Amino acid sequence: MLNHDPIPEEFLQYIWENKLLNTEGITTVNLESIEIIDVGKQNSNSGPDFFNARIKIGDTEWVGNIEIHKKSSDWYSHNHHTDKAYDNVILHVVEQYDKPILTSSGSEIPTLILQYPERIKTNYKRLLFSKTWIACEEQFHKIDQFALKLGYHRLMIERLESKTTDILQSLSKNQNNWNETFYQFLAKMFGFKVNALPFEMLAKSLPLSILSKHKSNLQQIEAMLFGNAGLLNEQLLGDDYYLQLREEYSFLYKKYKLKGIESHLWKFMRLRPVNFPTVRIAQFACLINKSEALFSKILEIEKLEEIQQLFNVTASEYWRTHYRFNKLSKSLKKELGAFSINTLIINVVVPFLFVFGEDQLKNNLKDRALDFLEKLPQEKNSIIDNWEKLGIKVRSAFETQALLQLKNLHCDQKKCLNCQIGNKLVNL
Repeated sequence: MLNHDPIPEEFLQYIWENKLLNTEGITTVNLESIEIIDVGKQNSNSGPDFFNARIKIGDTEWVGNIEIHKKSSDWYSHNHHTDKAYDNVILHVVEQYDKPILTSSGSEIPTLILQYPERIKTNYKRLLFSKTWIACEEQFHKIDQFALKLGYHRLMIERLESKTTDILQSLSKNQNNWNETFYQFLAKMFGFKVNALPFEMLAKSLPLSILSKHKSNLQQIEAMLFGNAGLLNEQLLGDDYYLQLREEYSFLYKKYKLKGIESHLWKFMRLRPVNFPTVRIAQFACLINKSEALFSKILEIEKLEEIQQLFNVTASEYWRTHYRFNKLSKSLKKELGAFSINTLIINVVVPFLFVFGEDQLKNNLKDRALDFLEKLPQEKNSIIDNWEKLGIKVRSAFETQALLQLKNLHCDQKKCLNCQIGNKLVNL
């Protein structure tokens, strides 16, 4: 049984924008004939809902704005009657007429009661009040998957643009230093969700400019990273490597007046040993040692394979037989695996290439970012698993990123009217 709660105003805007209303013989509430020549362009900012519409009322053709409400009295609830930005509204479109409305100068605005096929509202309510994983799950089989794939590019661009604000804000805080900003975002991703926050805090507590001064000395880089991570505070006798790092850090700590983070922030519980933060920090140190001005270098690389090779790092020799300090383990080379490398490229390299290309007006970098996603294998997670259960065949990271955007920013928010699938189901 369908829920009969009021539907949102955006549904009425959708009806108007797609001209799904009944237009035969329509009139204003004052019985003047109406002909809709152009519904106008939807406004995503403040002000009337649609700009530059063309409407013929009686014998007069009008060009101006359209405002849409559930009830005509909402005009006053929203204080449009005192806002001169609404004086150029040529038609007020409502679902319920309960009051005539006036501009700030006192002129009455023609009002149209919106009428449309009842099936459209019924279909929309079915989606809006669905409790399934995605609103259209029970009807998904009715949709041609080609229609979904047509929307992947738009979703992917939307996903990359959504990351622009965070990157540009950090860039501003870092005095427009792209390498420092990239280093901080990369560090955060090295934490792979569980330790993302302490890794980000570590990078911000230890600027890349300081690490770069010791770029040729891996042990000094390790000493500063582990020391500022708060992981060199214990007294571990008998571990020469650990004691050497402590000694190095003691000197560098004073030299640069370093201030680290608390060791308790790092999470080890329920992690596979290869994902312990100690191993990740050692791999991160190797990457810093291997590649000074990493982002500048990435900008020059055109082939995905070369980017992957750049991130192909192995923790130093001590970590072959350790996952934590002073605790021997079976010998194993601690390489950053292909899955981890691809995750870093998808979530850090690609967004930075795209945003830098946007900022510097270099479309070739934006195209390269999208090309990398097309060439990278599809991601594996619970969301993608569920899409595949619905019959979606996923071929690349480009498609998985688009599907993640669709689920998180459209399906979960019930923005079915902005989705090609939802559009088709509403109009069945």
